[in-house]
Amino acid sequence: LNVSSSGEPPHALIARLAETAEFPGATEVIRLDGLRVEYADGFGLARASNTTPVVVFRFEADNEAALKRIQAEFRRVLTAHAPELALPF
Repeated sequence: LNVSSSGEPPHALIARLAETAEFPGATEVIRLDGLRVEYADGFGLARASNTTPVVVFRFEADNEAALKRIQAEFRRVLTAHAPELALPF
């Protein structure tokens, strides 16, 4: 999923999120080249594109309920840190 950033440049936004965002319930948070949040049943990834001014999101989970929960966690964090983003999830 690609989301245009009309405010803060994508690389700056991802760097700020990597420093300040908290994801309760995550088993691991990897801050290399973006923000990858691992859960026991899936993961969410947010990173700035190197070719276009967008934030790229990717989500994978063992089932639909886990996918929706992981997306909701990212939505919660992004709404608090970048409310101008129009999130498609």
